[in-house]
Amino acid sequence: MIDHDFKNAASERLRAARRVVIKLGTSIVTGADGQICTEQVQPIVRSIAALKSTGRQVVLVSSGAVGLGAGRLKLPRARLNDLVVRQACAAVGQNLLMNAYERLFSALNVEIAQVLLTERDFADRRSYQNLRRTMEKLLKLGVLPIVNENDTVSTAELEYLSDGAERSFGDNDRLAALLMSKLEAGALILLTDVEGLLSRKTKNGPSARAPDERVEAIPLVEKITAELRAAAAGPSASGRGGMLSKVDAAQIAMRAGGVAVIANGTTPDTLDRIFAGVGVGTTFVSSSRMRGRRRWIAYAANVRGRVVVNAGAREAILDGKGSLLASGVIRVERDFSSLDVVSIAGPEGREFARGIANCASGEAAVQINGSGRSTNRPESSHNRGVLVTRDNIVILGDGPGFTG
Repeated sequence: MIDHDFKNAASERLRAARRVVIKLGTSIVTGADGQICTEQVQPIVRSIAALKSTGRQVVLVSSGAVGLGAGRLKLPRARLNDLVVRQACAAVGQNLLMNAYERLFSALNVEIAQVLLTERDFADRRSYQNLRRTMEKLLKLGVLPIVNENDTVSTAELEYLSDGAERSFGDNDRLAALLMSKLEAGALILLTDVEGLLSRKTKNGPSARAPDERVEAIPLVEKITAELRAAAAGPSASGRGGMLSKVDAAQIAMRAGGVAVIANGTTPDTLDRIFAGVGVGTTFVSSSRMRGRRRWIAYAANVRGRVVVNAGAREAILDGKGSLLASGVIRVERDFSSLDVVSIAGPEGREFARGIANCASGEAAVQINGSGRSTNRPESSHNRGVLVTRDNIVILGDGPGFTG
């Protein structure tokens, strides 16, 4: 059952949004021939120019560089399994991508700027703040920043992750959400080649496959649940994202106090309808908001290491009252330095929080008795050390960490 008052409020927030981040997926930017799909991109360019003419500030995050480069170099898809080949394609394709945008936007008197980002721009707080200052200046000058990950030197998006390591961002959906959060934009629009987050239904209820199956977009999401995430698909054939990465990006936008929309960018007037407050695709909106520093810890920081804690420490952290003490740590995994963001996992190994470490991994290991297990002896001044203070811990999920 849709709360129509909440839906109307979401529509009003989209109409009122003065700063927006729009992300175009590979399936929108490139065609089957490996070239710019002008038929799909040009209407979006016109809509963005129209948004800017009303006084809105727009940031465009665009995928497509790898696909365009592969098309220009006439490389088969199988060759893209090699990381260095994908980096080379990105180097060739980024130039083609920006040339196409320059041609399309200049015809509408819109000035553009290329902004290429790496993990470091989000992992290091000083770089993070410098990025904001640059983006703010571009927007005040009336320029349209066109953002992509710098795939030629950064492999976070291009690598197929198999080591379980956490990344600051691994696709442009997440990158767009982080920019939206940092720039305090009111809306995040993710344009893809489907109608939104799809729900499969039959006459007899939900079903994976059935002769009488109906597939339709979920119109409004107020909370990201496990069931909702299960409904999202895996990576797409042409891009590195997929619906699940878009749901994750929408969650970041919701935690930042904004509105996110996943919609079909192949329909020419999609952006116009979204910002007119017409229900298009799937709209994500929440009444809660996470403060800026906590959003940085939870989403924008590159996690450097991990600490596994016992059940008592996990309970204290989830209750929202406890710092992470050395006596509650079972073991330290992967190296990290003081002030790095670390993953905090329970005894079964499942991550439930993140925080800023007060000391390096070597010192932390010493404090938990050197053997990798915390001591059962009464606390001494040595093992009473605080590894992560309460104010620097963010709980991942719908716990207290997302309400402060």
